[in-house]
Amino acid sequence: MQAVSDEVEFGVGSGVVIVDKGVILTNWHVVQGADRIKVTFMDGSESEADITGVQSEDDLAVLQARKIPDDLVAATMRSTGDLAPGDKVVAVGFPFGIGPSASAGIVSGLKRSFKSPDGGQTMKNLIQFDAAANPGNSGGPLVTLDGHVVGIVTAIMNPTSARTFIGIGFAVPIENAAGAAGMPPF
Repeated sequence: MQAVSDEVEFGVGSGVVIVDKGVILTNWHVVQGADRIKVTFMDGSESEADITGVQSEDDLAVLQARKIPDDLVAATMRSTGDLAPGDKVVAVGFPFGIGPSASAGIVSGLKRSFKSPDGGQTMKNLIQFDAAANPGNSGGPLVTLDGHVVGIVTAIMNPTSARTFIGIGFAVPIENAAGAAGMPPF
């Protein structure tokens, strides 16, 4: 997914199709301020997309692709109600624009808070995980080993300006994310 302003690419992130009609969840910080958004599906086809919803307190945006592949399948979502520290998860995305990529880890904690590096926004009720995530993973799904989406990757902890992964990532629970789309997740 690319966010473009004045024909200059300024953001690359990930997303996940939640409705087979081309409804995509991603992070608000991935698309905020873009004049144009281009999404690339797993089959390589591309489409422009429009922002149809924003839930800024959870750093979420809902997109609608203008053109979708014929065989588009939506992700399966699963409640985080029984998610526990130690559960295995996979972060899927395009770190540094390379991908698709998947990295495995575990849920490190639940109901965590994260304050943005600029000191602006504090997000709450996050899933903490240790699967490697870097710039470009933002907006991608956090998935259980059985393929169910439990969160949307939104932030990484790094006390330096390097913006690289040091072992602590955060995802918005899928219940919040699906709420941004105005739909129950299950």
